Amino acid sequence: MPRFAANLSMMFTEVDFLDRFDAAARAGFRGVEFLFPYDHPAAEIRRRLDAAGLTQALFNMPPGDWARGERGMACLPGRQGEFREGVKRALDYAAALDCKLVHCMAGLVPAGVSLVTAGAVYAANLAWAAEQAHAVGVKLVIEPINHRDMPGYFLNTQAQGAAIVEAIGRDRLGLQFDVYHVQVTEGDITKRMEQFMPVIAHMQIADVPARNEPGTGEIGWPFVFARMDALGYQGWVGCEYRPAGNTEAGLGWLRHLAG
Repeated sequence: MPRFAANLSMMFTEVDFLDRFDAAARAGFRGVEFLFPYDHPAAEIRRRLDAAGLTQALFNMPPGDWARGERGMACLPGRQGEFREGVKRALDYAAALDCKLVHCMAGLVPAGVSLVTAGAVYAANLAWAAEQAHAVGVKLVIEPINHRDMPGYFLNTQAQGAAIVEAIGRDRLGLQFDVYHVQVTEGDITKRMEQFMPVIAHMQIADVPARNEPGTGEIGWPFVFARMDALGYQGWVGCEYRPAGNTEAGLGWLRHLAG
């Protein structure tokens, strides 16, 4: 059975963020991920992880001005200095939380900026960031995101992401394979999983179309999970879904899987 990590930005929102670590552990999770840790001191998050016996599987680099709609800075011309400061801040948190994977969000291509220009900025920023992370034992991951949820996002397909990983190096960069985004953008989930498994460093799940828990939509989860195991995937599987109701009440899929 895959190793599941609760996404604390989306799950257990019935309680305050810092109380979600204990809630996840009590629900049976041994790993967690979330979008951003930066509103809380790293030492306090580490204390909550340790108290609950949890592993920090993943978090995101600073995304720019999230409240104003920014979704990453890596492809944004003229923001290289801010991007580099964000890399340093993320790596400080990664060290404090003993987290080995950090997601670098590509960002939305700005109006008036060509894909060629955005791609050149993205490649340079990502190569620099991956080198900094590699030097301290952290691997960066990149995630293709569907255009329905995030119109204008630079990185969309698994093939595009895999090509970037290969260009920079599998030792420095990995693919974040989100089943939800794959189904919305491309479909053919398990064949793409099979094709790109050599570069996949992290996986995430949510059902389609509403991004709720497994079993609420169109995806055949028993087959998908069985393929993860059969393909030898050893990493964490982040539960990056919005519970349709109460988080605990929606965990029947996990209890059923555990037997």
